[in-house]
Amino acid sequence: MVGWNMTPQEVVDFFKDMGKTVLTFCGYSGIRYEDEQAMLQIARKVLAEYSPETTLINIGVTSVGIGAVYPLAKSMRFTTAGIVTHLALLKPDGISESVDHICFVTDTQWGGKLHGSDELSPTSKAMVACSDVLVGIGSGGGIGGDELRAGKALGKPVQFFPAEMNHEVAIRYAKSRGLPPPESFWGSDPHMFDE
Repeated sequence: MVGWNMTPQEVVDFFKDMGKTVLTFCGYSGIRYEDEQAMLQIARKVLAEYSPETTLINIGVTSVGIGAVYPLAKSMRFTTAGIVTHLALLKPDGISESVDHICFVTDTQWGGKLHGSDELSPTSKAMVACSDVLVGIGSGGGIGGDELRAGKALGKPVQFFPAEMNHEVAIRYAKSRGLPPPESFWGSDPHMFDE
């Protein structure tokens, strides 16, 4: 653990001290992927373009969904890090064992935009500020989408690969919130970063 109640600036300072290019992956976490192996093939191709000696892999500490990139990155000799709200301490079983450095940010939500605002929450603000390159695999909407759009607006390189969320989990998630089943399993906009 790097810190329990960090500010975005404290997270940025820690990442700068690492002295590496920060490659951040965004995507589905709790809802997971319909085809996790396809997602991991995309991640492997992206990781192969970077050197483990000079690149730090960053995700949101999850052990599922996009968090499956952590063990892959470790197997390819990358150092890993994660930025997450301190709310994750309420669900410690969801934290990947393959994260070398974890920064817990003081935040009232899990990330994304602040309610009723275009401003990012402290967790997402730290995630974007620390990232040199952002890679989205699925999740055109939600927290990951907010972070990818914010990174692009700041002129940071952003790569986006459409991917389907897990159908069964997405339907169950919608039902648990009294919502109709999703009309699409591709996130809110699978073409949001098409050139």
